[in-house]
Amino acid sequence: MTDNSAQRHPVVVSELRRRRDDLQLRIADGITAFAGSMNFVYLHAVLFAAWMIWLEKSPWPTLTLTVSLEAIFLSTFVMIGQNRQAAFTQAKANRDFAVGERELHDNTELTRLIHELTIEIRNHYVGAAPGPPSTSAENGGKP
Repeated sequence: MTDNSAQRHPVVVSELRRRRDDLQLRIADGITAFAGSMNFVYLHAVLFAAWMIWLEKSPWPTLTLTVSLEAIFLSTFVMIGQNRQAAFTQAKANRDFAVGERELHDNTELTRLIHELTIEIRNHYVGAAPGPPSTSAENGGKP
């Protein structure tokens, strides 16, 4: 397996590393991955059919209890997944914002430097340009 971390967003790499290093998250990911698969559906269809047909004469009370408990646990795993996704999305948005702000600052600084260089080049080849009209506040009240 090749390392694709250079091609992934740093927050994605961080989240994958955190999930890999935490046993509870690996277990939750495994359960969520299986519960969200068609194999899960097929397994339950077979088990519930066998239960109702061969294992119990009156399967409904026990089957209802079992299915309800399973639904409670599966909904908990769904909420765990949603919370992790929300935290991941927020971390990615925070990083993207920080990068955007840094780029805006860098671009503003580059624009300022280009403007200063343009003025220096103009002054060197054409001569000093008349400055902007001064205001009385800049000259200490003098026109």
